[in-house]
Amino acid sequence: MITDFTPLQSLIGGTLIGLASVLLMLTLGRVMGATGILAGFMQPTSPRDWTWRAAILAGMVTAPALMLVTSGQMPNIEVPVSTPMLIVGGILVGIGVTFGSGCTSGHGVCGNARLSPRSIAATLTFMLFTGITVYVLRHVIGG
Repeated sequence: MITDFTPLQSLIGGTLIGLASVLLMLTLGRVMGATGILAGFMQPTSPRDWTWRAAILAGMVTAPALMLVTSGQMPNIEVPVSTPMLIVGGILVGIGVTFGSGCTSGHGVCGNARLSPRSIAATLTFMLFTGITVYVLRHVIGG
């Protein structure tokens, strides 16, 4: 699998994620963690809690449509694995974020910015196992 180097798009995307995280922290005092937002959406503590979570999830889902309207093209998303592997991956991610008390967005973006030792350890763990997984998939298994 070949991946493209897209520094401008990556910079814009990272800036938007950081801006959204800061705005959520400033306005609601909440950490921008995607899995925590989804979990709270499924089991909200109040109608107000559900509303902001629903707004963020709606933004995540409708962003590709906004890109279509503004650029005339849908984002090119390739998923080079089978459906069963996606399901297994989703289950493993669910287990990981449950035991890690958060995902890459919550720990990696917000936790590291707040110099949280737990988030720094979690992010280093994510990065280590990401590297190992990519190496095994690309060079050992030959995916």
